[in-house]
Amino acid sequence: MYKKLQNDFFNPIVCIFANEITLKTHHLMGNNLFTRKSITKLMKESDDDGKGLKRSLTAISLVALGVGGIIGAGLFVRTAAAAANNAGPSVTIGFIIAGIGCALAGLCYAEFASMIPVSGSAYTYSYATMGELVAWIIGWDLVLEYALGAATVSIAWSEYLNKLLGYFNTQIPYEWCHSPFEVSTAGIHGIMNIPALFIVFLLTILLMRGARESALVNSIIVITKVSIVILFIVFGWSFINPANHTPFIPEATKFIDAQGVSHNFGGILGILGAAGVVFFAFIGFDAVSTAAQETRNPKKALPIGILGSLAICTVLYILFSYVLTGVASLEDFRTVGKEASVTYAIQTYMSGFGWLAKLVTVAILAGFSSVILVMLYGQSRVFYSMSKDGLVPGIFSELHPKFRTPYKSNLLFFLFVGLFASFVPQDIVGDMTSIGTLFAFMLVSAGVWIMRVTNPELKRGFKTPMVPLVPILGILVCAAMIFGLGWANWIRLLIWMAIGFVIYFSYSRFHSKIDDTKD
Repeated sequence: MYKKLQNDFFNPIVCIFANEITLKTHHLMGNNLFTRKSITKLMKESDDDGKGLKRSLTAISLVALGVGGIIGAGLFVRTAAAAANNAGPSVTIGFIIAGIGCALAGLCYAEFASMIPVSGSAYTYSYATMGELVAWIIGWDLVLEYALGAATVSIAWSEYLNKLLGYFNTQIPYEWCHSPFEVSTAGIHGIMNIPALFIVFLLTILLMRGARESALVNSIIVITKVSIVILFIVFGWSFINPANHTPFIPEATKFIDAQGVSHNFGGILGILGAAGVVFFAFIGFDAVSTAAQETRNPKKALPIGILGSLAICTVLYILFSYVLTGVASLEDFRTVGKEASVTYAIQTYMSGFGWLAKLVTVAILAGFSSVILVMLYGQSRVFYSMSKDGLVPGIFSELHPKFRTPYKSNLLFFLFVGLFASFVPQDIVGDMTSIGTLFAFMLVSAGVWIMRVTNPELKRGFKTPMVPLVPILGILVCAAMIFGLGWANWIRLLIWMAIGFVIYFSYSRFHSKIDDTKD
């Protein structure tokens, strides 16, 4: 019955969308705006001829890469923010919803990655299924996830470095770890965030050296921070106060935070809002797909890396959020705890575990470092593919003669990310990153469905189950989380996309190599 419904109803609709509408739009607008990239060409690009990106990563490396990109600012900072502003202890349910949305999208990513093992992630997949303009939108959208996300996390890294130095009775002067737009309570004006710039520079140099070396450092960091997360869950469980989980789902109200921003708190809308906020904590697993051209046996290794890292982190997130909201109260997250709620909860409520608070600080620094590393890596690989297609200048795809890494792209993004990290304060970029990534996930989910109908003969190392049900559910869950983030974030996304359209129609459209990709 399901197969008959799919063949008689769903598939014809997708065929119309993917072929008839695309061709008519292309005829009306011209210049290949909706022409799709040749699958044959994409597969040729994935071949290792000794001149492209170096294949050195294994399935285990990819799982570590995914976990390294996922566990970081989202877990240690966004959990407390979502509990305080949106859902209280039911932030745990928010993590479950976000995890379901990511799992549905992750299944779609895994099929694409096994079918088209090429750098570029959602950008490349969209180019093959929905055409150049949609691919550009996604590629530009991913700048929100990777470049601006890296800048945001590097600023958080700077803040936690000072917390660690505080254990040794020393501090970096305020003016040299804050942007010019920030002023301390003592009236000191920031000048430049040097620690944030330093960590971006250090990780950029590591990426220029090579993917294998970067993966080794990332694996060491991953082992460290996962171990400490597990320690907090194990030791914190006995300190859970049932009163902090009562009621588990607060009554629906409005909450106005310290900046005067109104949030839906409690109830269904509060949980959806929390899911959208903590979704930032899951960002990173999709960066695994950007490593396709540097992976040995990518058709098997990529699905393992994507789904394996996502499964590990989802379990840890649910347990971590349940313990944290049980140890500390809602008022703690809103007042004294805030971005340092994890260390505050340990120091205040877990007697005899002061050493764990210090280790958590180290884990947070390590976690932030690996997240920045993965984000910088993913950004350079997306622009590598876009450059090969002519949508951005050729300098982004020039490889180092020895290390075979896009070193010039790494340097350019160091300058871009470093500028934001050094001179712009950390504020609402986390939600912008989430909404941009959710949008990308929706298009990847749609793309798998389209490819099943338009190219059913292609060999797939991994197949998403129950198509089109899984892609449809992925689209709906991600759309619900976008809805939960509120209209202010929708407007910011539209403004960012408008800037992207200006660049596309003034440069990319006229430098596209799409005509060269036809069979």
